[in-house]
Amino acid sequence: MEGAELSTDERQQLGVHIRWMIRRDMPEVLRIEAGSFEFPWSEEDFIRCLRQRNCIGMVAEHDERVVGFMIYELHKSRLHIINFAVHPTFRRRGVGRQMSDKLAGKLSHQRRDKILLEVRETNLPAQLFFRNNGFRAVSVLRDFYEDTTEDAYMMQYQYAGRTFQPVNRITRLAG
Repeated sequence: MEGAELSTDERQQLGVHIRWMIRRDMPEVLRIEAGSFEFPWSEEDFIRCLRQRNCIGMVAEHDERVVGFMIYELHKSRLHIINFAVHPTFRRRGVGRQMSDKLAGKLSHQRRDKILLEVRETNLPAQLFFRNNGFRAVSVLRDFYEDTTEDAYMMQYQYAGRTFQPVNRITRLAG
């Protein structure tokens, strides 16, 4: 299936299993990374990042194959996505949405209430993807990248879950 283009009929939503990234996922993650970015991370970049206590790696798996991944950092009041990609063959099939929904599910009013990420100004598909998933551009980061003079958009997803409403048990039982 590598490199095969899917017809419109085959682009239905793909069910994936999202789990923690493990060492044996690295070859597939590196292939997705290389096929997704002009300036891809090296294996050393991934390892250096994932060795940090606050850095988490997750993968989306379909038929025992890694089809997407996400690297994010835990901070006191926010989550920060630092790398996110879906295999080109599996894009536009809900894989990225399932991963971003999984991360949004970790937010709450009490602790971490937003997700932040940077997107290259030239990466319109990523900007549109994140906007369609509830993220908003909140600032421009000038000359953000080390490899180019390109700017980045800081995008943010704000938790909008239900606020806690106390329930009077007695009224509920009597009513």
